[in-house]
Amino acid sequence: MVRKLLVIVSLTILFISCKKASSPSCPYTESSAVAPAGEIASLQAYITANHPLAVQHPSGIFYEIGAAGSGSTATVCSAVTVKYAGYLTNNYNFETNTTGYSNYLGALVLGWQKGIPLIKTGGSITLYIPPSLGYGSQEQRNNAGVVIIPANSILIFTIQLVSVQ
Repeated sequence: MVRKLLVIVSLTILFISCKKASSPSCPYTESSAVAPAGEIASLQAYITANHPLAVQHPSGIFYEIGAAGSGSTATVCSAVTVKYAGYLTNNYNFETNTTGYSNYLGALVLGWQKGIPLIKTGGSITLYIPPSLGYGSQEQRNNAGVVIIPANSILIFTIQLVSVQ
């Protein structure tokens, strides 16, 4: 009887440990990053002159919600699919994706991690991102090696949240 009970308990523990080991864990954590005051002031000046309806987030990004959406809300551990266009403050369109781009929210720039959870699936938002919550001092180049985003650039993204998983 004791042996039978021991076997049952052992199998139960083994089953539970295997189940936990096979479930993926999220390597991403919520960031508490906040843009420096100087970057926020520069972005605020741009917003005041060009997009006065944009709202400031505590992190230092500014945003305008086009549509709130009605589905799920993303977290840093969510796989998201978005359609987007990225611009610099001189209206230079450095990238557009109309077919849908998928990745974990936690793998994307901090400005997206802060802004995308403000809408739900089906929603749209425009994000105004200070450099430290975007690409910072790292210039971004295209496949031909041409700089498409200079270092320390303010980024503007129009984003449609297609899905959250």
